[in-house]
Amino acid sequence: MTRPGAAGSLVTAHRRAVVIGGGWAGMLTAAALDGLADEITVVERDTLPPGPEPRAALPQARHAHLLRSGGVRACEELLPGVTARWRAAGAHRVPLPTGLVTLSAQGWLRRWPETHFALACSRDLLDWVVREEVLDRPAVTLLRGCAALGLTGTARRVTGVRATGADGRELLLGADLVVDASGRDSPAPRWLAELGGRGRVQEIRVDAGLVCATRLYRAPAGSAGFPVVSVQADPAAPAPGRTATLVPIEGDRWMVTLSGARGGEPSSDPAEFEPFARSAVRHPLVGELISGAVPLSDEVALTRITVDRRRFEKTAGRPDGFIAVGDSVAAHHPLLGQGLSVAARSLVELRRTLRGHRLDEPGLARRAQRALARPVATAWRLAAAQDLQHPGSALAGLGVARLSRAATGRARLARAHLGVLALAEPPSSWLHPDLVVAALRGPGRAALTGPPLTAWERRIAARGKAPEADRTPDPL
Repeated sequence: MTRPGAAGSLVTAHRRAVVIGGGWAGMLTAAALDGLADEITVVERDTLPPGPEPRAALPQARHAHLLRSGGVRACEELLPGVTARWRAAGAHRVPLPTGLVTLSAQGWLRRWPETHFALACSRDLLDWVVREEVLDRPAVTLLRGCAALGLTGTARRVTGVRATGADGRELLLGADLVVDASGRDSPAPRWLAELGGRGRVQEIRVDAGLVCATRLYRAPAGSAGFPVVSVQADPAAPAPGRTATLVPIEGDRWMVTLSGARGGEPSSDPAEFEPFARSAVRHPLVGELISGAVPLSDEVALTRITVDRRRFEKTAGRPDGFIAVGDSVAAHHPLLGQGLSVAARSLVELRRTLRGHRLDEPGLARRAQRALARPVATAWRLAAAQDLQHPGSALAGLGVARLSRAATGRARLARAHLGVLALAEPPSSWLHPDLVVAALRGPGRAALTGPPLTAWERRIAARGKAPEADRTPDPL
């Protein structure tokens, strides 16, 4: 990018971007901006750990996460080779639906041959690998222990960030583009108002009283390759929704997350953890699996979850030169496990929109905000469609519950259903005439009466060590 210089010469313009927040969305934003900006400064108030370790300011990271295949591919587009580094650090590649044992609202799902995949590991490991990859890039600078105080500029345009450095002194960071990735408690709406912006950012908050509780266990000997196990709630049932999920993660550990809506919340008391998994959810499988496993600490991580969305793309009169991403835009329902993947796909849209333009081009930030809002809107519609009480939009004509039930017995429907959940296909793909007809015909085979575990998995569940030769899957 150039501008006229003295005596008609051309001088390269130095393009600057500031990213507020050094978490998942912030680091992926820096990756998206690399090559589009000469200098990318990431402002992070915390002192980030040197390895895959917990962050006190990120309580939701203590619970089970899956990075869906659509999100993995988005991360690969932003950081080529990152998947191999995750795997080398211990992340498990889970074939879907083969590597899932799931009780959905409509019944046990069959474990068809692989059509999609997910990565299973701790959120700490996901964040750490991305952080290491991004900070290796020469254009990216991380300011640790630096708290953003507000924005600089006018009601028409944001020109930078005011911050307090680690030494307590105030910093003024000028930028052609400012991106807020500070998370679900972002003060960005207030900051924009302080600049004199005319429009008010519309905010939506859904508080179902959801509480998540997580405990780590030592995986039983010989259990490498054990599937992800999930017992979901039935939204049509009159009782509060409760779930139990077991995810094998790095370090030969099982991460077990329980959840409950208002009136059915799990407890932080370790003595109540296994009983909740055995009796409070719809099936005792997860409770049975952990009954003989060794807990790695007495702590139960407990977090109260709200679901939020801020409609920056709909805000009229918003200053130019500013974009919000990640949880600053939307904190998704954790039980669908799509938040990380949606953020990654949004940042791919950000990069595609910005590519080939000056970062300070009038109207560019607004166009980018609208573009990255599309994956967010899709995930929100899908979350509504998955709720049997609120089936949502055009999908209501088909009936998502009917499609989900038919998917328990039809491989093609299972693939289509999983493709949307994995963010590999749009929800509109469910409206294909062939899929609609198949959904109307129903499952086509008898429902499974119990969890589809293989003989080897049953022995692991019984806390016996199975030889490798015994890993023959049962007909499922």
